[in-house]
Amino acid sequence: MADDEIADPVRFEAQNLAGAHFQDVNLASAKFRECNLAGAGMTGVVLVGADIDGAIDGLVLNGVEVAPLIEAELDRRHPERVELRPTDAGSARRAIEVVEQLWAPTLHRAARLSDEQLHASVDGEWSFLQTLRHLLFVIDAWFRRSVLDVEQPFSPPGLPAGFIAQAAEYGIDDTADPTLEDLRRIRAQRWDEMQRFLDIVDDDALATPRSPASGPGFPPAQPRTPLACLRVVFNEEWEHHRFAVRDLDRLPS
Repeated sequence: MADDEIADPVRFEAQNLAGAHFQDVNLASAKFRECNLAGAGMTGVVLVGADIDGAIDGLVLNGVEVAPLIEAELDRRHPERVELRPTDAGSARRAIEVVEQLWAPTLHRAARLSDEQLHASVDGEWSFLQTLRHLLFVIDAWFRRSVLDVEQPFSPPGLPAGFIAQAAEYGIDDTADPTLEDLRRIRAQRWDEMQRFLDIVDDDALATPRSPASGPGFPPAQPRTPLACLRVVFNEEWEHHRFAVRDLDRLPS
């Protein structure tokens, strides 16, 4: 057994360790999943071979803020990301096309998988079906609720992030087990709804904050521009497509 491994590693789950102080602590090979590290400070640490994936902003490494460098490199590697940050109705309609083009081959690939593979989790990540369920929740939350203020915006099979504890109050069914075709059908309806909205909205309306959404739901009700909300949807689509392809490539054949 390697020096940095222990037979029965300690697990911290659903605990509040905010403000904890770690000094001369061995965290080698530790796993952090769905953790809030906002404002964390690390001094004199050894960070070799680490793999960090998440929402990173304001991170300073050795005096250099790295997020802008990472974003620029991701844009260089994936030019379609730039098109997913629309500035008006025309570019927002183009962003829908980019998302559909991005997912088309992946959905075609998924259609050839067994039900077991579609439900399979790789290293504790969401299965392919769970990923599509989460993206359904995202568009319901950030478009149907935050932009359209639909009275009941959430589809029961949607899957919110783990930190959203009141999902049942929104009409979410945590026992839902939709098929791939179910999710593709609802997904197509949602994108058609967004397309119709963009066909009639003007650029000024897109850039004007709307009144806070009514009724219970996520995100917390506050004035937001439709453009900002659409950018959240498009970014989530890109990020979760990346995760989905990564995990499909690692599924056992």
